[in-house]
Formats: sequence, structure tokens, C-alpha cells
Amino acid sequence: MPRWRRNGGALVRGQDDGKRSEGTAVRVDAADLGAELGPRATLVQFSSAFCAPCRATRRVLGEVAGLVPGVAHVEIDAEGHLELVRALDVLKTPTVLVLDADGRVVRRATGQPRRADVIAALGEAV
Repeated sequence: MPRWRRNGGALVRGQDDGKRSEGTAVRVDAADLGAELGPRATLVQFSSAFCAPCRATRRVLGEVAGLVPGVAHVEIDAEGHLELVRALDVLKTPTVLVLDADGRVVRRATGQPRRADVIAALGEAV
């Protein structure tokens, strides 16, 4: 599991050898997600079991990922990934992160998104 730390307000992954990595953007990789990143962008959804808006969010993000080539949708159970939830300051579900091809978080939102908003947010990532 990755080690996370704050660096000037930004969240960066720490090195296992004790050296600190420098960075200004939050970055997530396939090992963190347990799934491959999309070639162009990734929609990461943090959900919980009894969250009704999470089900609707899953549907919207799945549709958008199916429409836009190179975009992946990854859903993460917030309760099962508490270290990542804490590291990324996920406070409620659903929380959606839009990652670019390198895994940098370019946009985040909480609550059920509208399809048009998701497509617009992807414009920043691709």
C-alpha cells in the first residue's frame, strides 16, 4: 500500500526508502486503484454500500466512459480503502476524481454528477 504525505498543501506519494518525493499535484496510479488507468483519462468514483446517489453516479460515469474513447471508470469501495480515502481527503460518497493519463487529479466533485459536467471535466484531462 502506498504511503502518502502532504507537501506544501499537495498530496504526494512517499518513497519506501524514506526519501521524500517532490511534487505539487495529487497523483494516483494503477496500484492505488487496483485497476489500470485509462489511456486518456480515468474517472475514479469513491462509493459506499448503502449510497443511493452512488448507484446513479456509477451509471452516469459508466455511460461517459463508454462514449469517450480512452476513458476508464474505476469504482472504489470507500470502506475497503480507508488509507486511500484519508490520503485523498474523501469525506463523503460519492466523490469523483478525474485523472489525466498520468494519474494526476485534474478535477474532483462530490455528489451525483450530471453527464454534461462529467464530459466538460474530461476536457481538462485529455
